[in-house]
Amino acid sequence: MSRDSLGWGNVSTTLAPAEEHAAGPVNRHRWSGLARAADADRVREALLADGRTGVVITGDRGVGKSLVGRTALAGFGPDIYTLQLRSSGPGSATPYGCLAFTLARLPQSSLGSPTAILHGITSLIRDDAAGRPCVILLDNAGALEELSTGVLLNLLQTGTARLIATAQRTSDLPPDFYWLITSGQLAEVRLANLTELETLDVLQTALGHRVSSALASQMHQLVGGSPTLLQAVVSEQIERGNLVLSGSVWTLLDEVVLDGRTGLEDIVRARYARETPVAREVIEVLSCARTMALSRLARMYGAGVIADMEDAGQIIVDRTDRHFVTLGDRYLGDIVRNWLSVERRLELRDKVPGHRPDELGELTVEDLLAYAAWTHDCQALLAPAYALAAAEAAVKLFDPKFALECAGSLSPGDREWAEGQLQKSAAYLQLGLPLQAMAALDDISEEQINALGAAVFAELVAAKADGMSWLEDRSGKVPELIRQARLRLQELSLSELPEPEEELARAGRCLDLCEFNFLSFIGDFEPMMDRLTAAATTEGQGAEGQGTDPVHRLRCAIILMEALCMTGKELDARRLMREIGGQLGEWSNVPRIRENFAWRSFNVLLLAGYWRQSIDMLKDASGRAGHGLHSGSAATDLAVGLAYVYAGRGYMALDPLLAAIAQLEVRSSLHSLRQAYAATAFAYAQTGNPMQATIYLDRARSADGPARFAIRTSAEFCMDMASRWLGDPEARDRLVHTAEGHFRAGRFTLAGICMLGATVNGTAKDFLFLEDIAARRQGPLAELSRTVAEGSRKKDAAIMLAAAELSANLELDAVQARCAALAFDFAQAAGLSGTASTAHTMLERLSESVPALPITPRNKGPLLTERERQIATLAGNGVSNRDIALDIGISVRTVEGHLYQVFTKLGVSSRSDLLGLI
Repeated sequence: MSRDSLGWGNVSTTLAPAEEHAAGPVNRHRWSGLARAADADRVREALLADGRTGVVITGDRGVGKSLVGRTALAGFGPDIYTLQLRSSGPGSATPYGCLAFTLARLPQSSLGSPTAILHGITSLIRDDAAGRPCVILLDNAGALEELSTGVLLNLLQTGTARLIATAQRTSDLPPDFYWLITSGQLAEVRLANLTELETLDVLQTALGHRVSSALASQMHQLVGGSPTLLQAVVSEQIERGNLVLSGSVWTLLDEVVLDGRTGLEDIVRARYARETPVAREVIEVLSCARTMALSRLARMYGAGVIADMEDAGQIIVDRTDRHFVTLGDRYLGDIVRNWLSVERRLELRDKVPGHRPDELGELTVEDLLAYAAWTHDCQALLAPAYALAAAEAAVKLFDPKFALECAGSLSPGDREWAEGQLQKSAAYLQLGLPLQAMAALDDISEEQINALGAAVFAELVAAKADGMSWLEDRSGKVPELIRQARLRLQELSLSELPEPEEELARAGRCLDLCEFNFLSFIGDFEPMMDRLTAAATTEGQGAEGQGTDPVHRLRCAIILMEALCMTGKELDARRLMREIGGQLGEWSNVPRIRENFAWRSFNVLLLAGYWRQSIDMLKDASGRAGHGLHSGSAATDLAVGLAYVYAGRGYMALDPLLAAIAQLEVRSSLHSLRQAYAATAFAYAQTGNPMQATIYLDRARSADGPARFAIRTSAEFCMDMASRWLGDPEARDRLVHTAEGHFRAGRFTLAGICMLGATVNGTAKDFLFLEDIAARRQGPLAELSRTVAEGSRKKDAAIMLAAAELSANLELDAVQARCAALAFDFAQAAGLSGTASTAHTMLERLSESVPALPITPRNKGPLLTERERQIATLAGNGVSNRDIALDIGISVRTVEGHLYQVFTKLGVSSRSDLLGLI
């Protein structure tokens, strides 16, 4: 497929164009330096400690040991004489290999014996140092041969020099050096690989622009935290045009594919050359297979070889029952696989036991996908049964491109063609391409449809309904499609050769679930509530357990959970969510059920006001673990940003939202880009940036298109709220109109959220409507809405302060600021100075997180001067007037005068009343 067919085009600009950035390879030493700035200081401190003759820097390959050593050496300045040495590679035993250049300077008289050479080198270094202290940097000390070891030990023991050495492990060092470590004369500074957070910091510093946490996580997983490899991978992806700057955010266009265009291949070749022939073949096999059961690999190469490679970190054996084996570094497999010819790939595949076509039923999903990927790498076609099974597995693991590749092996004449087109359709929908999904289904002929069994026919109808839901001209035909499908099943049950009852029952459940999903997609919950509730409970199944299917019941319960929340039963929805969560462990093998639950639970928690818990829920919505590392992170970034926006924390929402936009603009995901623009506009409005808010509001309006009901309504709400925040006089009317529509459809939760936003400057009628909606809902957000409506309608400062406390409990900063501002105005109007001061103090605490208040108090000036507030705070805590005067350097009479003003302004009569007001 071409990139155009997959919706990839030019990258649009998210923000104002950033400054020109060098997209070529970046100096790898600079990258390591960004990560190791503090480690050189640690090395110098360890080197200069009393009783020390040197320090050994240890760590894995690519961690930056040599750079840290050189940086530490350079930091000493001209008062220290420095010398840099490097030992030969493994297997080389050249005498005095690291000191060869020094030998060339010795006179002939000093070359007669090892002792003479030792004294000659020592004298030469002392002469070069000219009385200055000497520090030697020895790179790759693990490969040091015996004669060089003797010279260096003499230099250390005579005090001629101190040593900085690098090695992967202290156990790699010559025995004499290892003895110096155990005796404390040599210190060890261990360099760990970068953490995920450090990887993010290095990327942002090196690339000069925002990098999403998802991209940093992806790169960290790929290179294992090595800064050297990180630089190589990033440089290669920039050179390939896969890592691009979208606006102000770096993002990937496609899966990370490594072909060694940059220095990464040199790194791999150097490592590969050090392996034994058997280890190389194991690496080649795993690079082709991606993953393989330990039992198979051990049968091929022996348990000892596998154990040694695991100990060396070359391979990883997971702890599942099958003990799957993968390469320790994924980049190694990608590069090695590109080296192998087709003939070599076929040769290796023939060596692997269990890859015969007649063993399809014995293969696990991992084995199946590995076999399919290996076959495609060999430029061979999969057998039809394998192609279908692999496509189905790839769809289940959310690897749509690989699913399309597998299904592409099928031809219309194959018996598996129709089911293969189903998998194609599902893969296209995962890519956000409903037109292509429908085209795949339309390619199935009427004759092929008639030959399908009841269950597969129902799956075909469900797939068509999924695709048609996204197409405006076909969405309205879905109910009739489902009705006609039910008539077809009825005819099959009455035919002379009816299908088995279980097959018909399974097909009926498939159509029921299809209808529930469609009604949920368009937001029409009320008509299905009774049937959905019955399907989601054991009691709702057929008589004597007929048709009982726990997986079907669980899928219906997940839809019911969201439907309950939308229709005002938030507490019931959360209760059901907890019940489902307790059952998921039993059904972890059901494809995509955990992710479906997590995303619908996110909506439940967000709409019920539990935004922080909704973010935590996203940890279970991690997408899939397919052949690549792309994990659909745009959806996660967008959801996190949306949660922050709903909480009124626009300043926290911008980073994830801009990261989501950067990804969605280059890889559109079922029209959620409009929601991302709208949420970003709302976030900028909350932060008091009307210019950027207006820009993103315009983008949201121009990005209209079909979307799921939850996404569409969220986008519209954010757009209207951003407009209201920017002073659009029509925004309130739009919110009220939307709330009325939700109310008529029984979606009381959404109606309440819209009215809460619409009533920032509402009328008495609006507040009565908000109270009516709240009475039909459950949970703390409903109680907050009712309290806000009552306090606003009655202009009661105490009720508004209670609403502010409810908002604080839910951590809804913008709503809390609104309630505090109204409480302040109501208290001022009623002459309640103490209540007004409490409200004003609350507003001051919120000023950082809510820079642009949803409601501005009529009198924004402080009730107390800074000195009055200072004295009132001390007095409220029991400090006497005399001590206050001594503490802040004024007279007692002045303190008394200030306290009189404080008591008058706050309407209190004693010092104890001040506690809690200030």
